[in-house]
Amino acid sequence: MERNGERRRTASSGKANGRLEVRPARTLPQSPAAERNKRAILEVLERVLPASGEVLEIASGTGQHVMHFAAALPQLVWLPTDVDPQLLDAISRRRDAARLPNVDAPQRLDVLESPWPLRRADAVVCINMLHIAPWTATKGLLRGAAAVLPSRGPLVIYGPFRRPDRPTAPSNEAFDASLKAKDPSWGVRDLGDVRALAAGDGLRFEELVEMPANNLTVVFRKA
Repeated sequence: MERNGERRRTASSGKANGRLEVRPARTLPQSPAAERNKRAILEVLERVLPASGEVLEIASGTGQHVMHFAAALPQLVWLPTDVDPQLLDAISRRRDAARLPNVDAPQRLDVLESPWPLRRADAVVCINMLHIAPWTATKGLLRGAAAVLPSRGPLVIYGPFRRPDRPTAPSNEAFDASLKAKDPSWGVRDLGDVRALAAGDGLRFEELVEMPANNLTVVFRKA
């Protein structure tokens, strides 16, 4: 479990996760969680993303992840998205400061809306969203990713999960309880449920990677 410091929202959640630090107007919001996990996530992305093409990031939050990934993988074009106007502004300002030519201007994207406002992406990445959004957001993510990905295109999801093959870590149980106390529709998702839903959308489970702090990276590919 990693207590995500980024504020992420979906249209139906109506709430932020509440851990975004309030800072002066022109200071970029910072997520300690993003700083901790970005290198570990990048190690997976370096293996599973295509050699070239456009990567769509869902719920980009503060934009720290996408800037780190874009700097390390310049052969890929990155499109950050979020539904929160304040976060889109933060991503835009962070993009201006980074001056990375392979990061597109951030776009508003709500996973609950169909179709998504783009027709194709060579890969989709989603970090720390599923547990701080309603289950309908997971459904929307999988359905939308399946619609925009080409054959063999990867969907990479990072976050805490319950697993059918082992007990849930006490830290994740406590995290799940704290999430449900904030919003009953939130919570640590069951990996088996996510895999079954993905299969129904034509996304084949490929790989599960153990990550620090009892998190997982799950890789699906479009059939």
